Amino acid sequence: MAATDVVPHWLGRVLRACAALFGGLLAAGTAKAVDLPEDRAEAMIHVYDGGGVKAIGPAVLVRKRFAERYSLSASYYVDAVSNASIDVVTTASPFKERRTAVDLTLDHVVRDGIVSVGLSHSKEPDYVAQAFSLDTSQEVFGGMTTVSVGFTRAVDKVGKANEAAWADEVTHWQWRAGITQILSPRWIASANFEAISDSGYLGSPYRVARVFGAAVPERNPRTRTSRAIKLRVIGDLGSRDAVRAEARFFSDTWAIKASTVEAGYSRYFGNPSGNRWLADGFVRAHSQRKALFYSDNASTETIYISRNRQLSTFKSTSLGGRVTYALGRVGSRFDVKLVGSYERVAFRYKDFTDVRTGAPYSFNANLLQVFASANF
Repeated sequence: MAATDVVPHWLGRVLRACAALFGGLLAAGTAKAVDLPEDRAEAMIHVYDGGGVKAIGPAVLVRKRFAERYSLSASYYVDAVSNASIDVVTTASPFKERRTAVDLTLDHVVRDGIVSVGLSHSKEPDYVAQAFSLDTSQEVFGGMTTVSVGFTRAVDKVGKANEAAWADEVTHWQWRAGITQILSPRWIASANFEAISDSGYLGSPYRVARVFGAAVPERNPRTRTSRAIKLRVIGDLGSRDAVRAEARFFSDTWAIKASTVEAGYSRYFGNPSGNRWLADGFVRAHSQRKALFYSDNASTETIYISRNRQLSTFKSTSLGGRVTYALGRVGSRFDVKLVGSYERVAFRYKDFTDVRTGAPYSFNANLLQVFASANF
């Protein structure tokens, strides 16, 4: 069956235009074709509990190949949020809300490269976000190197509960590029760079700052540009062990600087010939320097002022693990895996005070995920 029998003509033109846009990469390919992701279905339950915020909900994903060179994936994500964070309990009343997100991605093979077009939509009672993304990845040098580039354009509509007349918006541009290199039969390294430009309402209509101890509305700049680079290396230590290490460095025009380092170890265990069980553990450390206009309790009135703890100076450490059990074939079509993961995160703030105690604020958070994945 020809691709045009399944794919609408307008979508085929869009994908061909995308391929032409990144033609410098795709033209470097050979005649062979890369493999599309396998047909897969996933179902997950996630639970987050920390800092007075609880979120629980399901997520599902389905990916299916068709017309030989195309793959379509769709995901649906729900959060039932109960919010009693320190910002809420000290300046407002605890509340509950529901968040939903839908993502669609279409992958198209062009020689030994893949072009991906994505759409996403998420909705909360007072916040709606929509995004369009375009990415391509290309194998070069005989498949030893993979180069990827892409961008995302997003527009968010911001509202305020119980104030229908209050409305604003924010736009986002994200540009990204990366390279993955096979160093040896057992080692792989990658480097990824991204630049993000935000404009519009970049604060919260509910959050307040403090000046001489008095509460004033938060005032953030309406533009922000940020850059980040992430380096990663993965090594196979043998038939049953692997390690990974990564580092990410971030800076922006608000004078925020942050760094994250992570190390992980994976091992198959159980029956040596079966490799049904896979355990993965990791530790992560993150540190951040505050924004230029952040203040816990400002002593002067300035154009911009914020007491958003996400813009403050803080550190966090994480310890987590995941266990995967390969159930194997179920029926004649499905290759099933069961996965459970847990992460414990400790947040410690240096210059954000808990006004109830007068001490620097800190809290611990727990993240639990349980899901099933089936290739078919």
